[in-house]
Amino acid sequence: MPLLRDIKDQLGSPYLLDHADNPVDWRMWDNEALGEAQRLDRPIFLSVGYASCHWCHVMAHESFEDPDVARLLNDSFVSIKVDREERPDVDALYMAATQLLSGHGGWPMSVFLLPDGRPFMAGTYYPPVDRHGQVGFSRLLLAMAEAWANQREAVVSQAGELRDAMEREIAFIDHLGVHSEPLDLGAARDTLRDELVARVDGYGGFGSAPKFPRPSYLEALLDYRDAETVEAAARTLDAMSREGLYDHVRGGFARYSVDAEWRVPHFEKMLSDQALLARAYLRASRAVTGHPEWRDVALDALHFVLNDLKVAHGYGSSLDADANGVEGSHVTWTPDEVTKALERKNLGVDVPAVLTRYSITSPGLFEGRSIPRLSEGVPFVTPAALRDALDALREARALRPQPARDPKVILEWNSMLASALVMTGDDQLIERALELLESLALSHQKDGAWWRTEHHNAFATASDVAWFIDAHVDAFEATGDDRWIERASETAVYLLDHYWDGEVPSTRSPHVGKGVFFQCDLVTDLLARPKEIFDGATPSSHAVTCRALARLALCKDDGDMLAIAERLVELAANLISSHPSAVPDLVAASGYALQGVEVVIPGAASALANHVRSLPMSRTVLVTGTGSSPLLEGRSPGWAYVCRAGACQLPVTSIDDLDQQLEQASL
Repeated sequence: MPLLRDIKDQLGSPYLLDHADNPVDWRMWDNEALGEAQRLDRPIFLSVGYASCHWCHVMAHESFEDPDVARLLNDSFVSIKVDREERPDVDALYMAATQLLSGHGGWPMSVFLLPDGRPFMAGTYYPPVDRHGQVGFSRLLLAMAEAWANQREAVVSQAGELRDAMEREIAFIDHLGVHSEPLDLGAARDTLRDELVARVDGYGGFGSAPKFPRPSYLEALLDYRDAETVEAAARTLDAMSREGLYDHVRGGFARYSVDAEWRVPHFEKMLSDQALLARAYLRASRAVTGHPEWRDVALDALHFVLNDLKVAHGYGSSLDADANGVEGSHVTWTPDEVTKALERKNLGVDVPAVLTRYSITSPGLFEGRSIPRLSEGVPFVTPAALRDALDALREARALRPQPARDPKVILEWNSMLASALVMTGDDQLIERALELLESLALSHQKDGAWWRTEHHNAFATASDVAWFIDAHVDAFEATGDDRWIERASETAVYLLDHYWDGEVPSTRSPHVGKGVFFQCDLVTDLLARPKEIFDGATPSSHAVTCRALARLALCKDDGDMLAIAERLVELAANLISSHPSAVPDLVAASGYALQGVEVVIPGAASALANHVRSLPMSRTVLVTGTGSSPLLEGRSPGWAYVCRAGACQLPVTSIDDLDQQLEQASL
């Protein structure tokens, strides 16, 4: 069967391309590779990572480029390399095993499997030789080969036990049981709010270092307006956008901070983070008065994406943490470098102000260099007097070695981006979003199937398809154009046909079916089909499917589709009630499914419709225009109708009256 090096022209993943010329005989994950392991009677070594992963690069240089390590792998294993962004289903399946065995997960992920795909040993990064109490990779390979040759019965037994535990983990939702009482969603939101406020530390954010942005947590806090909650959200929003996590020269958020104060980032930038954080900052700017800079943060991050990640069929997935093999070298500065950059543009007079604004000192916080971060009290938006100086820094930085860009266009993340662009309310950015959705419909659909990337090497996950639906609902709210809701409806049929487990619920049979599989039924090379219930860096497929179908159902007044969303809530009700911080996106999605509000404003664009679009819009959909939604039938243009659970309040024509009705409906 072909090795990666033999099919380089067919690979759409830069991560796989980076490894194609390793001396390791890497194969892609597919049935052929699994069959080869069974034919040779060898265990599989599975390595999972992604293009912008720093430690993936480290392990590649230390081990996978080493001929001696390659010889061990080639002689005793079938080696498979997976891009986790291209095959998140494979990643999810074996990450469950890794976490069960080692107590933690991460990338690179290193898993040893039986020829049939059952894991028996797993970890993450391994150094080339024993170091700091961690076993060296070469010694580990020898031990695994010896165990396979001489202790196979024990290896197979461990694999069987691990598979049983792993299947419980990946199908956690199937073991939750029925919630004994009606779900008190308001109480779950209150519990989530209290947990999050208690977890926010003095630097902002939720938890110790390494500290990750959690936009879902921020959006949960924005449901509340009390002083304690607003302060917790504001502290986090300000810290993330003012410290080193944010790239103040080029724009955009780094993946996470290695310290608790958000000052030293891990420099990789992911499209998903930009989109989700932009949504959170936009919603915050609407929900909390007096912070217009939060909208500026969102717009700046989105313009970074538009400028730096644009590729032929959409937007690439990430920028690397390293440039020319040096972590963060494209981002950090010394005072001398700033001085030279400005003096080249005859802006030497601005040097003191620039050094002060961006806290650039000698020595700096990162290996003696400074990561730009805003000094206390300075505005997020660059003052007019320093814009030329900022341009000079950008120009000087552009001359440095640049981080690699992963250009693959992931359907899920691009749909997130389209949603964020629509949420800005800016006509030009909305147009970019609509163009992107049209492009994705052409590039990611082929042979009757939806694909995760434009290369059609991996089928779309439920998250890919559900985010695409949800972004179309956003487009419908922004335009009132039926074409968006029609395509969303067609895609929802595909989602239910290929991802739903069991009988599909309806108003007549609301309590049937067992939710959505993460991967579709067209995939045949997985040991098992995971279901994703816990929210992480991105919303779970369970949560985004619930939200997308509920919002689509509300816009169409479709009771059967709403029953599907309600069933997704019902399946997870025990978890929502007992551990809402594990499923914040599902808590939010449940609001649409159980308490959704329709604001119906027939006719052309109006001040009333624009006002609704300017609101945080929690648990609310906007139906406007002159399309086919039953909610528009028999209703007068220019009037606003606020409806919930099949009942509508009296129509109003003033913004004040509309606000009063919306406040009542949201109680």
